[in-house]
This record gives sequence, C-alpha cells and structure tokens, in this order.
Amino acid sequence: MSIAVIAGLGNPGSQYRNTRHNIGFELVTKLASKYDVVWKTEARFEARLALVKSLEQPLLLIQPTTFMNASGRSLGAILRYYKLLPESMLVIYDDITLDLGRTKLSQQGSAGGHNGVASILENIGGGFLRYRVGVGAKPHKEMDLADHVLSKFNKDEQNLLVDLTPSYLEQLQLILKEGAEPAMKIINQRTAQSHERND
Repeated sequence: MSIAVIAGLGNPGSQYRNTRHNIGFELVTKLASKYDVVWKTEARFEARLALVKSLEQPLLLIQPTTFMNASGRSLGAILRYYKLLPESMLVIYDDITLDLGRTKLSQQGSAGGHNGVASILENIGGGFLRYRVGVGAKPHKEMDLADHVLSKFNKDEQNLLVDLTPSYLEQLQLILKEGAEPAMKIINQRTAQSHERND
C-alpha cells in the first residue's frame, strides 16, 4: 500500500527543539520545507498538518501536538477522519538502540519502550511503517531514560545529523516512490550491531 501520511513524533514547544525525542518532528519539518508546504494547526486533531500536492498522490505530513505519550490519540483521529488504514502511514521517531545517525525501516514489532509508539499501537494497532533514527544509547546505565531522550544533541552530534539529513530525505522519498519492501532492502542493508534491535 502506498504511503498517504508521514507523521513525525516529538513534543511541542521550543524547549524540546534539538532533543533526541524530537528527531521525528525535525525530519518531518525538513520534509515540509523540501516540498515547500505550509503547516496549519488543526485543534480538532491535536496536530499540525501540511499537505503536499506536488506528488503523484497527496501526502499529509503530521506533527501531533499532544506530547509524545499521547501521539496515538491524534494520529488515530486523523486516520479515522480521512478513512485511512494504518498501513498507509509512515511514522518517524527516535530509537536509542540504534547508533547515532543510523536508520532502520520496519513494519512490525513492539513499541520497544518508546511511549509514542506504544500510544499509536494502543490507539491504532499495528501495520504502520516505522522509520527509526538512531539517537544513541544512554551514556550511563544509571541515567534515567527520560533524561536521556529529552537531552539536547551536543554540537558534534548536531553537525553529524545535519550532514546526514539529505540522506534521510532521500530515503523517505525512496519509500514514497518504491514502497516499503524495496526501500527496506536499501535502508537496512548494513548489518545491525549486537545492541541494536533488528525487528
């Protein structure tokens, strides 16, 4: 099934910019800029939406404004309103089990401890496509997970992600053009490290 919706997960508010948990927001913002579309806040959906009309079929970009833990409430309302199946949605989000900058494309699996994905699974069920971007593991085992994912990228990390952004946008366009299976073969071709989730 072709992708009709791309949702980037994150937390609303300037204080969360450049945090690990907001990489989904950041990437979907970059995608909107690439297609030169304007965001519109839709209170009924608890989200910001941008509609891309320049592709073969319309593409809806979404940033839920519910805060991460309730992302599924927003996305569920949008899918039901537009009568779309979960399989037509691609969700971009951070993954602490992937090395910084790595990407992984999958269609199945658990939430893996990610509260935003858990909310989507609870509200929509499975079947949606997942584009996970590595933000690196906790620097210390004792560190609280929330503190880690809400921490900001340092300068070197930011520079790396800026350098990789064109590649991310190319991968997202590959998914849109070729579909999930062919895109997975290219995006996931590097062998996963022992600490990385492979689902």
